[in-house]
Amino acid sequence: MQGKSTLADFLIKEWLLLASAAGFLLTSLYVAHLPSYSLDEIEVLAILFTLFVAVKGLERCGFIENISNRLEKGKWIPLKLVLATFFLSMLITNDAALIVIIPLTLALNVERKDILIILEALAANAGSALTPFGNPQNLYIYWFYRLKPLTFITEIAPYSLVFLILLSIASLLVKNENNISSQKTTVKINKKSAVYVILIILVLLAVLRLLPVTVIAVVPLYVLLFDRKSLQVDYALLFSLFFFFGLADNMKALLAVEVSHSEHVFIFSALASQFLSNVPVALLFANFTTKWQALLWGTNAGGFGSLFGSIANLIAYKLYVNHKNINNSAVFTIKFLALGYISFFISIGLYFLVKNII
Repeated sequence: MQGKSTLADFLIKEWLLLASAAGFLLTSLYVAHLPSYSLDEIEVLAILFTLFVAVKGLERCGFIENISNRLEKGKWIPLKLVLATFFLSMLITNDAALIVIIPLTLALNVERKDILIILEALAANAGSALTPFGNPQNLYIYWFYRLKPLTFITEIAPYSLVFLILLSIASLLVKNENNISSQKTTVKINKKSAVYVILIILVLLAVLRLLPVTVIAVVPLYVLLFDRKSLQVDYALLFSLFFFFGLADNMKALLAVEVSHSEHVFIFSALASQFLSNVPVALLFANFTTKWQALLWGTNAGGFGSLFGSIANLIAYKLYVNHKNINNSAVFTIKFLALGYISFFISIGLYFLVKNII
């Protein structure tokens, strides 16, 4: 019985890895050859790996937890948590930001934790959209189309800034109590944290092409020599991306088409993300269009809505429903989808409004 439960848990947890592997194998068999990988794709995987490792190192050093614990003091706790999620996601990715903030939220003495966690999930998706390294699809689009940092940020800024305002207002409506239910001891920051801060800065500078991409090799070299436990990162996501790169190459061979209309790229990528998740959609659509602006908007808008729209959605959802004090998962699911799709349709309207104004 336990074996069945363990298998079911694995299938649910790693559905993206299994789906990408299946798609990789089936399309490779159909086209009768293995896909080819470009240097850009290998570099994207390497950058994500080193970023994951550096962030893991910061977590292990107590640096991120120390900052998080400071957020639970004083007033405006919901607002501080939502803003922290928004801005953290710009630097350490939306997934990592939620893994840091949501456990803290669940430990706080605040009302409407369910709504607050949904707002944090939305904030992670909206905040991460603003930077090339905020989420995997952004990094791929930025790298694939060889964009400049200012060009990238200027394009997507209206999307992130509008949701920053909306989510800030919404968080102010969440009631909270000033008393913290548990007094936490101050987390000491390990001296290695300074090293990991430097390593993250090096990776980000490489992403912005201010340093050669080869400089990121210092990250795995350091952890292999001094902190091997920081190598315990989300390899399933990395392998999922590897398989999706191959799947996208195979699909390009199968579908020799080009989507040239910006509105079509936006709508198709946003809708496809609801079922396939926005990361593989970005990898796939990039092979069929030169309209990177529409693809950037579409995949980030597609992160809202369904649980599958973004990996961040699944992380937030699972962290909440698996918490020991939670017994209203069905109601939470309805609220998550309702607020998610409200945000999804707002983002669609925002895209057409911005593009018509421009």
